Amino acid sequence: MLQKLVDFFATKEVYSEVETYYTPTLAGNILLLVIVIGIFVAMAAFTGGKKKVDVKQLSFSAMAITLAVLTSLIPVLRLPYGGSITYFSMFFICLIGYLYGPKAGVLTGIAYGFINLLLEPTILFPVQMLLDYPIAYGFLGLTGFFAKSKYGLIKGYVIGVLGRYFCHVITGCIFFYMYAPEGVHPFIYSLGYNASYIFPEAIATILLLAIPAVQNALKEVKRMTVQA
Repeated sequence: MLQKLVDFFATKEVYSEVETYYTPTLAGNILLLVIVIGIFVAMAAFTGGKKKVDVKQLSFSAMAITLAVLTSLIPVLRLPYGGSITYFSMFFICLIGYLYGPKAGVLTGIAYGFINLLLEPTILFPVQMLLDYPIAYGFLGLTGFFAKSKYGLIKGYVIGVLGRYFCHVITGCIFFYMYAPEGVHPFIYSLGYNASYIFPEAIATILLLAIPAVQNALKEVKRMTVQA
């Protein structure tokens, strides 16, 4: 029964004894879309404050996800075994947490993770899928905890990126160990591989956020979000 359910939502592709990947079927893609819609419904219900639905917040969140998707689809560099350096895609998700708090930020990150899974699925096991997609990107929303501190966006961005990084390191070590070169421990390989695409983008983003003109522009954006 369980296998029939899996086959209904995903197509199994066996490449070797240690490489069995799953690709969402049409039903699987529909399920992912339903999950994303459900996340937005939850965001409307639980993060609107005194309002039942904060339309501005939902609009900003949808815009951030759209920009994150677009910038991830045209990366600066795409690595052979997954992962890419993008045009600041992580920043757009982090920004929602900074503007609207951790609940909205984490839910936006989770929604983006499921959309990323829909567009570029790499699935070996359910735990790996959750860690590499909704959980990893959900960490980016933790910027909300630093919204009121000095340089809060930069601090929150660093924490969020590190959370995403360690999620990928864990899955790389446990589920993608077969790609480690001979003689290199999978954990060491995963640390280096994931750092090679996450940290260059993170460093470029932090340098951009440190520019006074950018900081002033983001303060104006934040002011717009709190206006009635």
